Amino acid sequence: MEKLTFADFDLPVKILDVLADMELFEPTPIQEKSIKPILSGRDVMGIAQTGTGKTLAYLLPVLKTWKYNKAGNPTVLVLVPTRELVVQVAEILEKLTVNTTARVIGIYGGKNINTQKLLFNDGCDILVGTPGRVMDLSIDNAISLKEVQRLIIDEFDEMLNLGFRPQLTHIFEMMREKRQNILFSATMTEAVDVMLDEYFASPIEISLAKSGTPLEKIEQTAYKVENFNTKINLLEHLLKTKTDMSKVLIFNNNKRHADLLFTKIDELFPGQFDVIHSNKSQNYRLKAMKSFENEEIRGLITTDVMARGLDISNITHVINFETPDIPEQYIHRIGRTGRADKDGKAITFVTKKEEPLILDIELLMDKELIFNDFPEGVKINPAKIASEKDEVIMKNPVQVKLNEGGGAFHEKKDKNKKENWGGPSKRKEPKKFGANRAQQKAISKSKRKK
Repeated sequence: MEKLTFADFDLPVKILDVLADMELFEPTPIQEKSIKPILSGRDVMGIAQTGTGKTLAYLLPVLKTWKYNKAGNPTVLVLVPTRELVVQVAEILEKLTVNTTARVIGIYGGKNINTQKLLFNDGCDILVGTPGRVMDLSIDNAISLKEVQRLIIDEFDEMLNLGFRPQLTHIFEMMREKRQNILFSATMTEAVDVMLDEYFASPIEISLAKSGTPLEKIEQTAYKVENFNTKINLLEHLLKTKTDMSKVLIFNNNKRHADLLFTKIDELFPGQFDVIHSNKSQNYRLKAMKSFENEEIRGLITTDVMARGLDISNITHVINFETPDIPEQYIHRIGRTGRADKDGKAITFVTKKEEPLILDIELLMDKELIFNDFPEGVKINPAKIASEKDEVIMKNPVQVKLNEGGGAFHEKKDKNKKENWGGPSKRKEPKKFGANRAQQKAISKSKRKK
């Protein structure tokens, strides 16, 4: 059977020329399945693994039917969960629309909102943004969403995981009800189901693979490792002995551990690695990503900020330095390699404490990881970092019993005990100047009679 090409979808010649310049001629399976349903005008819900070409799957049919809007308000709104994805999607759109009059603007938090308002002075046709910043600019009347004809939400499940539901519902209320909704996600969760039922009109579901299915082109292996510091020794060994580790993405579970690992690795491999996470400035993050993309550095150490949607080409290895707490996050992490038609490798370092997390991941994927033998030449470092140390348990703790003294609420001594006998008049005869006025009058009257 002859393979389909982008020309078979009657895309505008201007867009086909750009795709040819990008050396893209044949659609991926998710693109092949999605373009026609989106062109039908129906709501669409696409489920596909990362690295399968979801961005072009929704952009190409939208651009085919896009028309210039004289009013200058966006007719297409693309919502994504992170700043990096805003930049990436906006760049792809600018390439695809280079031969058209479409005005593309990307917005996200962390930048001066007044500066971003100025971007809309000349109008906007296609708006790409994070939910929070889109909502803020709409509330400030810097943009109007009343003319949006197509709403696209990419990485829908991740948006809900990040707590964007209030912003999303607010944005829905700002738009007209009659619009096309195009939703894409790597996993299908209960939260996604609830939102689909509540806000969208029976979307056509396009599923490329079961939610949680591992990417077939990724070789997945693991090592059982003693602790964090021993993981550093193992990573050093692999980087020195595996010549094919030329473009490596290393995941940690939090910013503190990412910084700690970078400090150690930078000493061992000076200038070959960089680190990015949410505490780094946007300019720093974009610069580091560009250096990684251009292979000016060998690897990036990061957190799950890099686990979703970002398309960095030719990553040879993804290393889970720490096992993710959420099984689905493992799928997103390893999906940074083995993209499109390339093969990839994913290696996970597993401590005893992390083994239950691996079982959850294997259950989700219905696939077991292959565990390699721990290399003989790697030293085991017994020193633990702060998060690995056990809680201090006191030996032979002193037990304080009530009524035996020493406690905060011990019983008083007999001489200090007081008893309530119902008030001063009942304890003894009141004194002339110590009693109340009625009692004083009674005493005076009695004396006068005598």
